[in-house]
Amino acid sequence: MATPYEHFHQTIDVKERTNDLMFVSRFNKEVLIGANMGFEQLNDGVWAKTYLLVDENTMEAALVDPVYDYMDSYIETLEQQKLTLRYAIASHTHADHITACFNLRDITGCEYVMWHETECLGISKHVTDQEKIMLGAHPITFHFAPGHTSDSMLIHFDNYLMTGDFLFTGEGGVGRDDLPGGSMKVHWDSLQVLNRFEGAELVCTGHDPPETKMQSLQWNRENNFVLKMTSFEEYEQWQSENNIKLGSVSKIKTAIPANLSREIPDVIPWLQ
Repeated sequence: MATPYEHFHQTIDVKERTNDLMFVSRFNKEVLIGANMGFEQLNDGVWAKTYLLVDENTMEAALVDPVYDYMDSYIETLEQQKLTLRYAIASHTHADHITACFNLRDITGCEYVMWHETECLGISKHVTDQEKIMLGAHPITFHFAPGHTSDSMLIHFDNYLMTGDFLFTGEGGVGRDDLPGGSMKVHWDSLQVLNRFEGAELVCTGHDPPETKMQSLQWNRENNFVLKMTSFEEYEQWQSENNIKLGSVSKIKTAIPANLSREIPDVIPWLQ
């Protein structure tokens, strides 16, 4: 299990910016205070990212946005590290993959956590805006951030900010708003929730190219073009053009019904 400091050096290029060097100093100080927690990005080499959160005193764990395709690897990781899965958390209703949350609940008895007004079935723990749940001694805080979907939320753990499809890194901008439950205007307005954070938090996205280095929120404020936009009209135009460029979501007809109903279909086309 990587400590926060070790993981930071694995994923951030600290040589590029003076601000990032200041961030290292602050981050290192926090590690000394909270060295009994762990954080790890899973699903290496793919676009869909899952995060493992650990309290190393109690050996309790949480998985954020686990993907059904990689269920076996999650179970193996938990067993190898002798972890007890406390929470399986979905940042929103996914359209591009089937969540592993409800299967993990069935197998491990963990809580399946989502926003309290989600339409997904089988949720055992509903959360509200700025609600905290405890992973051992460490709080996990939720921030309602709709737009990409109506049930999107940010997940804040120590110095990590898991953003799902609400915010991507740098040139990635943000997630598309033309899928079921999405709204450009709501997403644009919801960007204000990022003002709750100082900026040193490490932005851990739900998607980005595999080689992408995670960056701080402040870095994204300065380098993510969406966060530098000044009007909804500008944002709306970019979203419309980007949605055309992205085209249809190939997995949506399988993923959304499965995630809403908590039922794995007999045939999953991309796993055949």
